[in-house]
Amino acid sequence: MEKKNFYKAFFAMYVVLVLQNVISLSVNLADNLMLGSYSETALSGVAAVNQIQFVYQQLLVAIGDGLVILCSQYWGKKQTEAMRKIAATAMRTALTVAVVMFVLVSLFPEKAMGFFTTDAAIAEQGMLYMGTIRHTYIFFAVTMILLASMRSVETVNIAFYLSVSTLIINCCMNYTLIFGHFGAPELGVTGAAIGTLTARIVECAAMIFYVWKKDKKLNLCLRDYLHRAPILSRDFFRVSLPIMFISSLWGLNNALQTAILGHMTSIAIAANSVASTLFLVVKSTAVGAASTASVIIGKAVGVGDMDVVRKYAIRLQKMFLVIGIISGTLLYFIRIPILSLYDLSPETREMANAFLIILSVVCMTMSYQMPVNNGLIRGGGNPMFVVKMDLISIWGIVIPLSLIMAFVVKASPIVVVCCLNLDQVFKCIPAFLEVNFGHWARKLTRN
Repeated sequence: MEKKNFYKAFFAMYVVLVLQNVISLSVNLADNLMLGSYSETALSGVAAVNQIQFVYQQLLVAIGDGLVILCSQYWGKKQTEAMRKIAATAMRTALTVAVVMFVLVSLFPEKAMGFFTTDAAIAEQGMLYMGTIRHTYIFFAVTMILLASMRSVETVNIAFYLSVSTLIINCCMNYTLIFGHFGAPELGVTGAAIGTLTARIVECAAMIFYVWKKDKKLNLCLRDYLHRAPILSRDFFRVSLPIMFISSLWGLNNALQTAILGHMTSIAIAANSVASTLFLVVKSTAVGAASTASVIIGKAVGVGDMDVVRKYAIRLQKMFLVIGIISGTLLYFIRIPILSLYDLSPETREMANAFLIILSVVCMTMSYQMPVNNGLIRGGGNPMFVVKMDLISIWGIVIPLSLIMAFVVKASPIVVVCCLNLDQVFKCIPAFLEVNFGHWARKLTRN
């Protein structure tokens, strides 16, 4: 592919994926802004529950990524029958995870909240929110896997349109039900959960309709999900299980961050919620780059031209560096106007501002290492490298160091946040060495 066509193909997918991710995360940002205006206790309670949501979402993302990694190589060979069988396996796996999560949070809501906070008022608000939000799990699982199936054949526009509709529905219902406008009851956190549930149901229905009636590339239908393909299923799990394992640990890592900060001071959990929500929105630039690179590299590996794969990897790394500089600078400059939208105590606002300054630097390094690891290396067929690196960096270094700093040294939450994000800096080195000097591009297709 010539440079002009390469960049055109990259940005056609990248821009849509970034916008889709930004709008999708803006749903959480809108929840935070409205709940922050309603009650800081409500904001903290929902923030704690959203850590459970994040673990669940990471598992679904991992299943979808496994689908994309394998299917993009088959897409390079235009073997759509195998892709449909892999998509069916991914859907069954995601629905199983959804049911398990639903049962766990239904049976043990107090224990789930107790992991994140010792404040009874915050825990009460969190359990109110969880009582409704758990019903989104099945709908969200179906939507995520169908979106991954479409992404594997380079269809991404539908994700953008769905995110826009979800944002509009959620914001309108939140405004009405959280505060009790237009004659509706004032439901607080329950109103926010009802808004999200409604948006997820509409989103799922629209996605099913699109796949059923509009898609002409993959041609998925109900009977595809009723048949099993043992050999391709084994291939899928060989690729996906390492990603699911490390993604669940990554989700748990983020949950532990909230738990650590929540057990330090009463304002840290609210400050972290505000800062991390805005950070996740800006982080969409790196997530979009990783998703786009995974499809492009996977397709190239499927074709079998490794010289092209290496050439693409060099081009993409340069783009990741530019994206990182722009993203970090953007986060630094928008932090003040965004914080002004929240009704926070001076102490909470000051701490959130400090967190965002740290995350502005983190954003620059993360925008290189994440697309390299999750886009190039993992997308190229070597997920185990990323698993090993995350196990060592997060669970061997970051979490133990953060626990020591928080509960032994009694360092400030600002110092602890620095420790919790150290891996986003030092993972750049092994990522650079592996992608430029290692043997990470591996063919995963059967023929």
